[in-house]
Amino acid sequence: MSREFPDIVNPWKAADGKRTFQGTMPLKRMKRLSALLAEGPEWPDAGFSASFAYDEQGTVTVDLQVNAELPLLCQRSLTPYLENVERSSMLAVIESMAEQELIPGNYDPVLVEHGRMALLDLVEDELLLAVPQVPRNPETPAVELSTDGAVIKPPVAEEEQTHRPFEGLAGLIKDKAGN
Repeated sequence: MSREFPDIVNPWKAADGKRTFQGTMPLKRMKRLSALLAEGPEWPDAGFSASFAYDEQGTVTVDLQVNAELPLLCQRSLTPYLENVERSSMLAVIESMAEQELIPGNYDPVLVEHGRMALLDLVEDELLLAVPQVPRNPETPAVELSTDGAVIKPPVAEEEQTHRPFEGLAGLIKDKAGN
């Protein structure tokens, strides 16, 4: 785990100093996310970078970059696989839900209580948004099963024979014209 950041930051002080915090965090510290991850011997760390600043309107913003390989359970094969995640978000810091309406549309609001923000929570929220509803390993071929468990092979496109009702008509016209 790389520690170039505090656990808790004051976003206004960080924006005053145009601070950037970066490093890695163990996935096992993210309690909400860990419930969605596949069992395994060891989970990799998530990397992140959070840059604090003020925008033109004086709003505290956080440019958040997150990358990780999430160990998920493929719902096709029921085997674990690593889902590569790379996310980028622009966040606007708000202190109450009423401020949410004032935030421009290009920002996602992040609620801060008592002037404190946990970087772990920011990274965990971003990773939770990246988890697919139905995890599927892209390298696993699709298999369909019937209700009795028999494997159904996907239909193979066969060359379709076209019925041409007027195909013989051209020959008849030539014969009539030749007589």
